[in-house]
Order: sequence, then structure tokens, then C-alpha cells
Amino acid sequence: MFVPYLRPYSNVNSQLLTSLQEGGYILYARHAEATVGMDDPNLSFENCATQRNLSAVGRRQAETYGRTLRNFEIPTAYPVLASPFCRTIETAELAFGRDNVQVDPFWIEIYKLSGRLSVIEQSWILYDLNTFLEIQPPQGSNKVIIAHSFPSGIGLGQIPNMGTVVIRPHGQGRGYEVVAHLTLSELGSLQE
Repeated sequence: MFVPYLRPYSNVNSQLLTSLQEGGYILYARHAEATVGMDDPNLSFENCATQRNLSAVGRRQAETYGRTLRNFEIPTAYPVLASPFCRTIETAELAFGRDNVQVDPFWIEIYKLSGRLSVIEQSWILYDLNTFLEIQPPQGSNKVIIAHSFPSGIGLGQIPNMGTVVIRPHGQGRGYEVVAHLTLSELGSLQE
């Protein structure tokens, strides 16, 4: 599924911010900037030395993300979900606090989409993703997921470091709508 990049304009910013403050959305965010390189082929989730980890810039991005949501009074349903990679967990913990994060192994599947998968494997992952994105968060709050980008033209599309896809779920079996793709700086300028 191709998802266009939607750039918010100033007249849309306040409407989107107001909607987020009312709740009812899923904020799917890619982890903050990680170090250059690749994960070790023998990657271990228990050993961060086998993975790309957050850079100093990435740590600041994660802190800014959490601070931005708090400053804009965007309510967050806890726990925030994070992929088991060290970079996603650290992003979530820096943004929302260690006690407010839950590691969810499903989000490894999104990471796998960038690898060599059969059409059937890819279809199952996207089916499970779509099913999850239909689930509405608790009344008056937003669900936050810290995970990975997607390959171009697949799932929610490519997402920059600490970028967020704003999703409005319509309920189990009724689909969802992608409302916006926001960079970290666009998220920070919603009030303008």
C-alpha cells in the first residue's frame, strides 16, 4: 500500500493539534537517529553491542519528542509500545520514562519487511499490522508505538528518524486512516 507524504500546512496545524489533544489516534514513530552501520548478522536483543544504537543526536531527538507531546498536552496511553531493539527501547524510555514502556516483539516483524521475505510472509505481517492499527486507543488518549521505518511503498512507507505517522483507527474490522506524516520539526511546529 502506498502512503503519500502529507506535509501539514499552518491552517491544518492547529486542527491536527486540537484533534491529537482530544485523543483517539495512534502515533507510529520511527526510533531516533542511530549510529551509522548495520546490525550484526548474529544480532542479539539482549546484547546492544550487536545492534545499531542511538547516537548523541538521537538521544536529544527522543527527549525532544517526549517533551513536545507533553508541552502540547497530547495525552498518551501507557504503556508506550517499543520494538525489542535497543535503539527503539532507548528512544521510548528517553521520551516517556522507563516505567511507561512495554517491549512488544511484534514490531520486529516491521524490521523484517526490509529483508528478503516471500510475498506470503510479507502479506501476513501487513495483515497483522493493519489489524493492530484498527484498534482504537482508550477514550481521550493516543497510543504511541516506537518501532521502525518501512520499505518504500509498503505499510506506512518510509519514515525519517523520529518521524511520526498519525493514524486514526476506525475500530476492529473497519480500517484506519493515515492522517499525516510528520517529521520531528513538523510535530514541534503544530501550534504555529
